[in-house]
Amino acid sequence: MSEIPTFTPREIVSELDRYVVGQRDAKRAVAIALRNRWRRQRVTGELRDEIAPKNIIMIGPTGVGKTEIARRLARLAQAPFLKVEASKFTEVGYVGRDVESIVRDLTDLAVQLVSEEEKRSVMSKARERAEDRVLDALGTPAEAREGMRRRLRDGTLDAQEIEVEAAAPAAPGPVPTLSVFTPQGVEEMGNQLQQLFGNLLGGAPKKRRLKVPAALEAFGAEEAGKLIDMERVRELAVARVEQSGIVFIDEIDKVATGPDRRGGPDVSREGVQRDLLPIVEGSTVQTRHGPVRTDHVLFIAAGAFHVAKPSDLIPELQGRFPIRVELASLTREDFVRILTEPRNSLVRQYSALLRTEAVEVDFTDDGVRAIAEIAALVNERAENIGARRLHTVMERLLDEVSFDAPDRGGSRVVVDAPFVRTRLEPLVRDEDLSRYIL
Repeated sequence: MSEIPTFTPREIVSELDRYVVGQRDAKRAVAIALRNRWRRQRVTGELRDEIAPKNIIMIGPTGVGKTEIARRLARLAQAPFLKVEASKFTEVGYVGRDVESIVRDLTDLAVQLVSEEEKRSVMSKARERAEDRVLDALGTPAEAREGMRRRLRDGTLDAQEIEVEAAAPAAPGPVPTLSVFTPQGVEEMGNQLQQLFGNLLGGAPKKRRLKVPAALEAFGAEEAGKLIDMERVRELAVARVEQSGIVFIDEIDKVATGPDRRGGPDVSREGVQRDLLPIVEGSTVQTRHGPVRTDHVLFIAAGAFHVAKPSDLIPELQGRFPIRVELASLTREDFVRILTEPRNSLVRQYSALLRTEAVEVDFTDDGVRAIAEIAALVNERAENIGARRLHTVMERLLDEVSFDAPDRGGSRVVVDAPFVRTRLEPLVRDEDLSRYIL
């Protein structure tokens, strides 16, 4: 199993600050949770297995950064990460997904993650084998092989086309056995059938004519797949899930049922909570890559809790999420920071997109502030969807520029406060905002 990256809680918060504005309490909570994983790996003896992760429940409106914090944390930890919506699941006996599919999907993702890591570690050898196959396809004699290899690496052969016969990669994992009467039910049976037919049909070689660079890439991927040990990949993936997996359960409030709402048409809600309980508490789930224990998987739940309250969850599930953090609604100042500070800010994204058409877009400080004010105003007057409102406002603001960009190459657009107000204020004044913004 790979070592969990060494970051102090302060460094983790600092890294999250590069992508998510504000919400310091939530960042501190996940930073401590990640650091505790690193600490647990250094605990010796039986106590190490007894130390369970302290799961977190985030409470806050939509669009304030709950999902982004969890996703960035997983990327920072190089951990398998899965986001699911609690409302998509039903208890056993109802039509819908069963909660054990969370662990199966997470394990599939981990196998892909580890497989890519292993392929990168053998890529130099795979590249050499791929070069040999390209040289064979070019009909290179033995005495001229090294000279042709140099030409191949120099790129002088890139324009040539060769006929390649490369097999499509088979799905990773053992050949499945069909078992209808299992807790996984019909969904798992469908997954197994899909994998079985994929293994039977997906690996058939196909002949294609490709230019040399594309042929090298195809051969390289195929040779890398041959060089890695898939049994080892599966073992490492299962260990990665068990020791560092992160599951983000969104919309947990949608399955909360208060005492006055139990029974009736939403009877399955409490059942979903009870089905989630053993997964969160720690149990063993059978996957196509082997049994996976969830004792040390970190679960982060989130919900707006506008109608339900965290106390409406069943007591057993509440007890498995001991850390609760509230995320604040976003203000105008937060919107200004979101537009400019993160490395992937919308201002940078739109500038980069339009630069591909040779259109330079410059956002002034007063222009950014005007965008933030209008987004905050629309959130107040319509449904508050947090930072997601900035996407709809920016699209409307730059609609004309984006449409005409192919014909405006070499031009420069200054997005200042008058530019923003000219294009957006008529829409904001209209009472029926949904026609334009929502």
